[in-house]
Amino acid sequence: MDTLSRLIDLARPQASLDLRCLLTGGFDIDHAPVEAGIAPFHLVLGGACVVETAGGVQVALHAGDFVLFPRGAAHRVRDMGRAAVTAPLTLGHDGMLPLRRNDGGDDPHDQVVNEASSDARKDTGHGADLDLLCGRLVYAPGSSALLLDALPDPFHVSLGGVQTLGALQTLIALMRAEAGQRQPGALAIVTALSLALFAMALRVHGEQNASSPGVLALLADARLGTSVQSMLSAPERAWTIAELGELAAMSRATYARHFSERAGMTVMDFLTQIRMTIACDLLLRTQRSAAEIGEAVGYQSEAAFGKAFQQSVGVTPGRYRRQPQESDQQAG
Repeated sequence: MDTLSRLIDLARPQASLDLRCLLTGGFDIDHAPVEAGIAPFHLVLGGACVVETAGGVQVALHAGDFVLFPRGAAHRVRDMGRAAVTAPLTLGHDGMLPLRRNDGGDDPHDQVVNEASSDARKDTGHGADLDLLCGRLVYAPGSSALLLDALPDPFHVSLGGVQTLGALQTLIALMRAEAGQRQPGALAIVTALSLALFAMALRVHGEQNASSPGVLALLADARLGTSVQSMLSAPERAWTIAELGELAAMSRATYARHFSERAGMTVMDFLTQIRMTIACDLLLRTQRSAAEIGEAVGYQSEAAFGKAFQQSVGVTPGRYRRQPQESDQQAG
């Protein structure tokens, strides 16, 4: 399994779609912050809009753009012109998802595009200025830390990359077709494709932002790839920087410097994060004891593992393992 696939596997994100928006003219929709472990996302199937964060950061989204809020931050979705007057929102259903709109229409297939409509409105195919899918990724805090906690907030990927344009457009076109035709199984297909889109967005972001330090930039660096894969494959090994440098065909000093520049952290800090990420996954998915898991990720004693785990994750291994059950009991 390649490194990015392994990190996604450890994070175990579950995609779900909440609703579809067909909006025209002026609109301004507020999204409240959500709890840890939920990352809301938006995918523009057609048209355009602006997403604004609580801190005032504005991101323009166009057809095919994907934006994710890894830490569940509050944000707003607005029309491109920031109209002073907005029409009231109504909520119905399009046969696949709840449907939010502001034009008073009933079914998106009943909408006729006027010849004088804007280009953005023509692009949606429904007489609307924006065709937007809204959903969320649900993940386990801890085992997802290495991947999701390292993402910028908001995490935005555009169709601008020439090399990835074809693949992403194909994926978006398939999601648009399934959402529009609403045949049996459409929701399951679009939901599964949402997770595929997330994986592709991670890859594209790493390629397009290789100069910005972070885990995705690190994974996009072919020279460092073998050493990163080795740490993931054998977290229990007492790795040294010299050994990892040899795998990357670099001297110890050159490897350490190059790694820090790409990852935004030292080699040993990254190795610790890998160990804690895998430990979190084992605590949730297996019945192995804390001592066994600690040994599996490179700690010679349960005490040493427990101390490192609490420093990294913020709770003891036992408490981390009980958290999902405690959350279920509280929800009940």
